[in-house]
Amino acid sequence: MDHQGRFRGAALALGVPDDEISRFITYLRLSIRLSGGSGGVLVGQFGGLPRLPVDEDWPSGRVGQLPFIFSVDCAALPRVDGFGLPADGALLFFLDHENDYLAGGAADHEYARVVYVPAGTDTAVAEPLNPEIVGEQWDVSASLLAEFPNWFASNDDEDEDEDEDDLSPFQQQPARDLERDVPHLDELCALAHDLWPTDEGLASAYIGGYVDDEVITSIAEQTLAGREKAGEIVIPVAKWYSHVEEEKRRLTGEWVSLARFPVADEFYSGSLVIRHDDLAAGRLDKGFSVTEFSE
Repeated sequence: MDHQGRFRGAALALGVPDDEISRFITYLRLSIRLSGGSGGVLVGQFGGLPRLPVDEDWPSGRVGQLPFIFSVDCAALPRVDGFGLPADGALLFFLDHENDYLAGGAADHEYARVVYVPAGTDTAVAEPLNPEIVGEQWDVSASLLAEFPNWFASNDDEDEDEDEDDLSPFQQQPARDLERDVPHLDELCALAHDLWPTDEGLASAYIGGYVDDEVITSIAEQTLAGREKAGEIVIPVAKWYSHVEEEKRRLTGEWVSLARFPVADEFYSGSLVIRHDDLAAGRLDKGFSVTEFSE
């Protein structure tokens, strides 16, 4: 479905000028919300035992087999503009959240794995060596959710003043520019949330959308540090923060959240991120994971 076209048509019907709609759409992303329960079309499972190709071993990391988190049937998922998930087949997500957290983002691909199983592949239910890594199983359905950058706020947000105080000067400026360039910002935000509303129930996972601010900050810092080490750039200490913020804005367009989900009774949150072009090309091994302690 052409979600941007649907949004544009609805916004034009409200009398919003087309140029404002175009500016607004550049910040609008849709994520796929996975939730348990009997409502909606089932698209996958959370926990339990995965179906792996018959000739493929259970994914392992440095300290053993990785816990299976969830799987989705790509053909059953709603399609999202500009989000290059496979059209069919299955995606299986594995994460050893404790060791990934302790590694602090330095483990690369050691403790997380995304396995793509093409449609038509012979599969079988896999059993791990350690049954303790098998979690409770439940089915999940999918819905779409409107997302915006973390600095993004419309004028009718109840806690607008408090939210703006939490933003850095580098984040406050694009927010002010957006308010200036999109006078109908409130109406467009309300429309987006009407078309793709936030479900008040608990979500099992989110696929797609914006990368968490902490994660994109880490990517920006690592990118700049790598360029400095290679002798490409020299950043004065006093200007390090501003360079990080500028790099974050650039990287936000390159990177997408592949999956975000709570683990271990929601004491941890797992985040798998990847560049848009790597996802579109099926290079799932190019993504990486960041696990955070949330309690």
